[in-house]
Amino acid sequence: MAARHQDDIAVVTDKQVSPPPPLYKVLLLNDDFTPMEFVIHVLEHFFHMAREQATLVMLKVHNEGSGLAGVYPRDVAETKVRQVIDYARNRQHPLQCVMEENE
Repeated sequence: MAARHQDDIAVVTDKQVSPPPPLYKVLLLNDDFTPMEFVIHVLEHFFHMAREQATLVMLKVHNEGSGLAGVYPRDVAETKVRQVIDYARNRQHPLQCVMEENE
């Protein structure tokens, strides 16, 4: 709390610090039809990953069923999910992209 004096009147100001917004994980889900190369391309294009990192995430999706593409505020995560799904559908791939709250 800071106090300032203005014309013999004390003015007290509280600095309210709001908590950061909740973050959401954006995950890609495995399927048996989307080519691995396409998943790598999506990770490079929409999540700005280097080829090596994108390949590691793609292998995690392939081997474990899902892989983390990134962590974002809600509105950014929603946009990324929508962009990836639209992009995949327009190219006839069933790739799924979901978001879940980051704990």
